[in-house]
Amino acid sequence: MEGESTRQQKVSKEILRKMAEIIRSKGMAAFDGAMVTVSGVKISPDLSVARIYVSIFPSEKADKVLNILKDNTKALRGELGHAMSKQLRIVPEISFFLDSSLDYVAHIEELLNR
Repeated sequence: MEGESTRQQKVSKEILRKMAEIIRSKGMAAFDGAMVTVSGVKISPDLSVARIYVSIFPSEKADKVLNILKDNTKALRGELGHAMSKQLRIVPEISFFLDSSLDYVAHIEELLNR
């Protein structure tokens, strides 16, 4: 988060919170039975573009779930806009990315257990 303004950090946190609620409200069935967690949000300095990072468990379903999220980006952005209408004048464009840090942790644990 270095180099991010206080405003960027506040908006990122709020987007993370709201998007996590939106995804949780859809339930696991909407994501092929996978658990989807919003793990981070990076927003551009002008607040027009938000990169939303998600962790997906089990990771074998990551590609499929990421495609579901990408196919529904417009609807999810609409819900985000509705949820944040009081805080933001303009809802940023959103795009979803896989946060692979959980896989990394699992890999390290696997190596340590050998």
